Amino acid sequence: MTTPVVGVLALQGDVREHLVALAAADAVGRPVRRAEELAEVDGLVVPGGESTTISKLAVLFGVMEPLRARVRAGMPVYGTCAGMIMLADKILDPRSGQETIGGIDMIVRRNAFGRQNESFEAAVAVEGVPGDPVEGVFIRAPWVESVGAAVQVLAEHDGHIVAVRQGNALATSFHPELTGDHRVHSLFVDMVHASRATES
Repeated sequence: MTTPVVGVLALQGDVREHLVALAAADAVGRPVRRAEELAEVDGLVVPGGESTTISKLAVLFGVMEPLRARVRAGMPVYGTCAGMIMLADKILDPRSGQETIGGIDMIVRRNAFGRQNESFEAAVAVEGVPGDPVEGVFIRAPWVESVGAAVQVLAEHDGHIVAVRQGNALATSFHPELTGDHRVHSLFVDMVHASRATES
C-alpha cells in the first residue's frame, strides 16, 4: 500500500501545522496553491484562516473551479474551521462576493462561537475517532446550523454540530492540528486510502 499524497490548500491559514499532522498520520503532505498542484494529490485539507480571504484567493489563483470539480468527482477533502465554511453548500450571512467549494449539504454560521478573544478548548467525542475525546481548539469557529439527509453528524458541542461527514468530505469546526493529537487526520487519511482502493 503506497503512502497517499495529501495536499493542504496553502493560500492562508495554519498550513504548516496540517502538514506536520498529515506526516504523523502516515501521509505525504504537500502545499497546494495552483490547479496543477491539485491534480497531483489524492486528497486535500482546507485549513482554518479567514474564509472570505481563502475564497477570494482561490478564485484569484485559478484553483476554485478545479477544486469544485475534484470534490464533485469524489476526491477526499477535509476542512477545519474556515475550511468547514468552504465545504458548506450554504453559508448564513456570507460576506459580499464570498464563494464556497461546496461538497457537504449543510448550512454553516460563520464565527458562531464568538470572536477571537472568546476562543476556547473543549473535549469533543468524535464518531469514528477511537479512544478518549479529541481536544478541540475553537478559534472564531463556525457551527453547523442544519444538515441534509446524506450528512452524518460526527460530533456536537454545547448543542451545536461541530463535525460532519458526507461521503468523502469531512469537516470540523475546531482545529485538531493545533493539539498534537493526530487522530482526526488519521481518520481522514483512512478515507483517502479507502477512496484510492475503490479507484484501483
